[in-house]
Amino acid sequence: MTDYIAPLRLGVNIDHVATLRNARGGALPDPVRAAKLAEEAGADGITAHLREDRRHIRDQDIADLMDALEKPLNFEMAATDEMQAIALQYKPHAVCIVPEKREERTTEGGLNVAGDDNRLAAYIDPLRAAGSRVSLFISHEPDQIRASARIGAAVVELHTGAYCDFHAEGRFAERDEELAKLRDGAALAHSLGLEVHAGHGLTYDCVTPIAQFPEVVELNIGHFLIGESVFRGLGPAIAEMRRIMDVARDGTAQ
Repeated sequence: MTDYIAPLRLGVNIDHVATLRNARGGALPDPVRAAKLAEEAGADGITAHLREDRRHIRDQDIADLMDALEKPLNFEMAATDEMQAIALQYKPHAVCIVPEKREERTTEGGLNVAGDDNRLAAYIDPLRAAGSRVSLFISHEPDQIRASARIGAAVVELHTGAYCDFHAEGRFAERDEELAKLRDGAALAHSLGLEVHAGHGLTYDCVTPIAQFPEVVELNIGHFLIGESVFRGLGPAIAEMRRIMDVARDGTAQ
């Protein structure tokens, strides 16, 4: 008799619909419309990252998403006073704390929880009290996972970027080493009572091994799906990712 494996959720990040909108100015394409299409296509939640420089998602987008969504909103943000105030205003289902640098193109690496645990413990307390589930976007390093559990986070999201990069570059030995570290990290986090998510850089070609980790209950995917939607349409792009994830999870072949 096999152990029960929880269903695998898909969170769709709609940041880069807003990136496209902001490149031209105006209101189109509308990230809220993209979020609603994602819900219809099989997304279990929507992720939006409100950056300090507002390079994609804007404050009004968060307000509009909170009004429009039927599925949970995962609000990604840096651990700043400004973002804490916004999260406490809207009280989204989940708040994911991520490292943020103005000069980066996308989030690089995981949050240094172990090196900033006292501040982060105090920072997340009001968010937890407001009813938001607090997630920390971290590497697979054991000290970061243990620190996340110690300060009272409900969730960790493991950064899969290096694994995805190694896969794309054909560096398969390094990819497999990184995959093993992610697997060990997921198992450790689960053993400490943390809910385990994963994301960053996942594509149709590399998602299956991550989706097969029994401890991982949610994958957050954005840039690839928005890019793929240019060719397939957003709904079909998401539906195909949903299909691949489900096949990986239940072990069937199609």
